[in-house]
Amino acid sequence: MDDNRADAFVNRDEPIPVFAFPGTTGSPSPDPESKRSRLRESISSSKLKEKLQDGAASRSETGFSLQDRLLTKLLQQVIPTENIEEVLDLPPDKRSSKYIGRPGFSIPLMTNNFRRFNSRIGIVFVFQTRLIRLLTWRNPIHTLSLLAVCTFVCLDPYLLAVLPIAAALLFVMVPAYLVRHPAPPPTITHSSYSINGPPLAPAKTIKPAAEMSKDFFRNMRDLQNSMDDFSTVHDGVLKIITPPTNFSNEALSSTIFLFLFVSACTLFIASHLLPWRLMSLFFCWASITLGHPSVQQFVLNNRESHLRPHERKAQSWLDAWIARDIVLDEPPETREVEIYELQRRRGGQQGEWESWIFSPNPYDPLSPQRIAGERPKGTRFFEDVCAPKGWEWADKKWILDLASREWVEERMVQGVEVEVEGERWVTDLIGGDEASSTPNKGKKTSSGWEESDGRGPSGMWRRRRWIRTVRRKGVSSSNEKES
Repeated sequence: MDDNRADAFVNRDEPIPVFAFPGTTGSPSPDPESKRSRLRESISSSKLKEKLQDGAASRSETGFSLQDRLLTKLLQQVIPTENIEEVLDLPPDKRSSKYIGRPGFSIPLMTNNFRRFNSRIGIVFVFQTRLIRLLTWRNPIHTLSLLAVCTFVCLDPYLLAVLPIAAALLFVMVPAYLVRHPAPPPTITHSSYSINGPPLAPAKTIKPAAEMSKDFFRNMRDLQNSMDDFSTVHDGVLKIITPPTNFSNEALSSTIFLFLFVSACTLFIASHLLPWRLMSLFFCWASITLGHPSVQQFVLNNRESHLRPHERKAQSWLDAWIARDIVLDEPPETREVEIYELQRRRGGQQGEWESWIFSPNPYDPLSPQRIAGERPKGTRFFEDVCAPKGWEWADKKWILDLASREWVEERMVQGVEVEVEGERWVTDLIGGDEASSTPNKGKKTSSGWEESDGRGPSGMWRRRRWIRTVRRKGVSSSNEKES
């Protein structure tokens, strides 16, 4: 398999839009300094390249060093300046052009956006950490509460509409109220919480982590680990999913395709008969229970003794079923290719024929190449004729096509005479003065060509058709392993 078959998931369409809310100017960075904002706006890729070009011209005039000139030229080639809308031929969006921009790649902009992103990504890591603690049974009461909520939602799916509202009340509104109205300290007697009275503390606000602070580096640490986790999970999932589904093993991939197709048809007809609530409840409880450390240790200890024999038995049954019912030993696809042997008369009407070229086109009198006055294209020797790309020869030699009249009629070739016997040459008819002074002994047909025995006078070109069988070339197992 060639390298061009391998591909990566990359956004090759228009860039991700950058939003700006009304009332903000430029990028919404916290407390932007005017000098820094003006510098960021001026250092765009296109303006930077223009400045580099101007600098290169001025430096060349003042006799700058060769090293600086080479560095300037290198930066001009590296910095992308083309507009993506012009490259992709995108229509301008006048409605959103005021609040949405799609800037190209810029190192200063990338650096600034990374700092802003890293100072604000902490909420994602906090949610991730709490979710991990919840699913790994760090606090069993919290996990059992999650199981209770999942049980209610699975048995009554309409409660899904309540979850966002309940989460906003419990995790946003109530904590914000408790900040404004804190509970009295435990040292005070009769310390019952009262909702009466004015606020006792200022409202809590959320601000990004300050640069070069501990929180900033904590976010950078978690971002680094998250990137490693994503890469590991991505490679692991591809390692499991790709071989059975990319038809590298056609028998296994065909089996999976068959099972998926049958499952889709069955669910399309009988999906309303399945107990989806009980199934979702079982899946929810099983997935959360497997996160318990004791359950994980029990599964790992008993995997070799209990699960491995069943896995090997299922694998052997699947292999036997594939070998028995999946048939993929069909012969490769075959086609018939053609080549035309062209000969040209030397020395006028009484001259001898000389071999000229082997061409994929018959070069008949009404062909576009002939009308344009171009010479026929091809190869001089029969051995240089190659099979089409992706195909290989199925026969050892070329065969002369004896049905010359059929291929002339199929291609609606006109102004030629056809030999129905002998070497099956298809020769140009004589035109102009030669046609009036020379008797025509051929049999005229309504298709614009004449039958001939090859003895009468003819034009300057003649051709005959050779055919050969090709079969589609398969990819060898060694090439698949190398790829």
